[in-house]
Amino acid sequence: MTLSKALMPSQSLPSRLFMVLGGSLFISIAAQISVPMLPVPMTLQTLAILLVGFTFGARMGVATLLAYLAEGAAGLPVFANFHNGLAFFGPTAGFLIGFVLMAWIAGYAADRGIKGFVGTAAVALLASAAIYVPGVVWAMSLAERAGLDTAQWGADNVSMIWQYYMAPFLIGDAVKAVIAALIVAGGWAAIKGRKA
Repeated sequence: MTLSKALMPSQSLPSRLFMVLGGSLFISIAAQISVPMLPVPMTLQTLAILLVGFTFGARMGVATLLAYLAEGAAGLPVFANFHNGLAFFGPTAGFLIGFVLMAWIAGYAADRGIKGFVGTAAVALLASAAIYVPGVVWAMSLAERAGLDTAQWGADNVSMIWQYYMAPFLIGDAVKAVIAALIVAGGWAAIKGRKA
């Protein structure tokens, strides 16, 4: 059972549509919030995606992310720094696709009963790591299409990926995983306390 089902056991179609739209709005607002950190600022976009996945479950989490991406593709400025569908043609487009995977992983864990802090934090870290797969693959393919011979990078290929696409974001990912776990575990504790 997910947090949303614990709070609203019977979810009608209108209530689910409201949840999807509300969740996509929540993500779009979080995408505009930047927290100063080193080596790069941290947006709260992926924190919001984790919370949507853990709260809504896999199906509703994926539906919410697909709605979010569709809003951006339609021209709404919902992505970080108020970007819209043009972001699908840039070097970070793979990460946008990875957001769907992130929501699914968090939602799948929630559907399977993950509620505690440690389990939720571990899943949040896994979901955060998963977005790097489509993100890096897209960036590499875009570089090749732009005429950069990535095969010539050889061993430096891995270090380049690490240096530019992963390392700067790992601290923020860990912080957001802990925050998501605290919020989700706290939500379940509040529900349990209310029933007691």
